[in-house]
Amino acid sequence: MNVWNSLAIGLREILAHKFRSFLTMLGVILGVASLLTTFALVEGLAKSSREMMNNFGGVERVGVISQEVPQSQVLMADTSPGRTVADAEAIERSATLVSAVAPIYEINGILRHNGHDFTGTARGVWPSHITVNRHIVEHGRNLSQVDLDEANHVCVIGTKIISELWPEQPKSKPLGETIFVNNRPFRIVGILENYESEEAKRARLEGRPPPKAKFGRQFNPYDRKNSTFLIPFTTMFYEFKSTSLASAKTPAIGTSSVKDDPGPIFKLDELAFQVTDPNNMQPALDEVRRILLGTHRGVEDFTFDTKQEWSDSIEQNTSNIRLVGGLISSIALIVGGIGITNIMLASITERIREIGVRRAVGAKAKHIFTQIVVESIAVAILGGILGLFAALGLMSIIQYATDGASVPIVNAQAALVSFAFAVGIGVLSGIYPAWSASRIEPIEALRYG
Repeated sequence: MNVWNSLAIGLREILAHKFRSFLTMLGVILGVASLLTTFALVEGLAKSSREMMNNFGGVERVGVISQEVPQSQVLMADTSPGRTVADAEAIERSATLVSAVAPIYEINGILRHNGHDFTGTARGVWPSHITVNRHIVEHGRNLSQVDLDEANHVCVIGTKIISELWPEQPKSKPLGETIFVNNRPFRIVGILENYESEEAKRARLEGRPPPKAKFGRQFNPYDRKNSTFLIPFTTMFYEFKSTSLASAKTPAIGTSSVKDDPGPIFKLDELAFQVTDPNNMQPALDEVRRILLGTHRGVEDFTFDTKQEWSDSIEQNTSNIRLVGGLISSIALIVGGIGITNIMLASITERIREIGVRRAVGAKAKHIFTQIVVESIAVAILGGILGLFAALGLMSIIQYATDGASVPIVNAQAALVSFAFAVGIGVLSGIYPAWSASRIEPIEALRYG
């Protein structure tokens, strides 16, 4: 007897007892559905986390932050000027593994237009700020080197500022309009893309309201990026920070022709740079460290804030959740396997005489063994196929129940793994019944009538 004949007999047996066969498959169906749904939800969560990290600069973005000096350098700590414009200039000039540098000086202030106010943060930046922080200018243009050289009163803004200052037209594109920052006028030359989560974007495209928090206030991690207000670095200095310059005799920066430029020892609120290749992260950090030790006069009062730990944490958490969820979901598959074993044993008891007749006319023990195992696998395969479809329904229910906050992502690998688990359970579940059936003596079997 070949495998195809065994499969045909197995399918006839399944169709002959439809309800019993369905109950047998139910454990496999639920197991496959829960396993695939778990994989899909975890993948959706991981994708959302990776997108959020990328929207805030990605692994390539590295921040230069202050730290306590080593004990051996305490006495010379005061000789370091701290985090200054000189650091940014030196990195831009000398770092071969860095593609862009972004110094920042910022103030908190009142943004005002036509009687509407918004309390926010204005940041004085270089044009490279857009690249380092992965902003996208959707309308208009970025700040330019000319804006820095001439200290122009221009700005690039995020969409939240528009919705606050133009509440009657929150989706307007007010290029050329003027916003007052602490009573200083700035003309809008660029508008950034609206940043939002995948579920919020999907809700917007479908014409639905954005997902609501079930308890308390909805936290939107993209609010800070949508509240971006950028002005030229030099303009920030002249309009708001010139009185804080540490030395009046500081040499000018770059090629600017404007008088009293912010000098190299002008202290920064933030400093970040973009590594050209994340695979060369450590060499790039070592290179920048050597450069900064030169500008900080040998004092190591700085360190690097990388997103590598964030990235590693996302991957580690994804693996852990996938493992735990897979183990929990596998319990349903094991229960389904036990059900298959029980039903196959009951089926053998009903078919002892049939088995005896086959043995009497020449069927060998291996033929009986193969037939029972194939029947078990057939039940598992059908249950696995139905489980894949059930998973799609379960995911839809979860999305509806969470108002789109959970966005599962199904990939072929997860579906194959879930289906393979079902087939594996079918094989294991059929081995003992098949072994029992193959050991039945023909004479004893023929006594059953």
